Amino acid sequence: MGKNQHVTPHADGGWQVIGAGNSRATVRTNTQAEAIAVAREIARNQGSELVIHGADGRIREKDSHGHDPHPPKG
Repeated sequence: MGKNQHVTPHADGGWQVIGAGNSRATVRTNTQAEAIAVAREIARNQGSELVIHGADGRIREKDSHGHDPHPPKG
């Protein structure tokens, strides 16, 4: 399983995609939607989780693209 991908606001404006534990952004974009699209593709390829943060930096949404050990019943 790869690193979780976080979409966060960038300090200089715009948005960034950063892997969990990384100190540098993988990608910087102008819009959050662009960053989410890139991060979603990376998370799918790595089988990891996508974590989307809001403009205030707080986690807004999570989306798992890995092999969830506890899938929901249904």
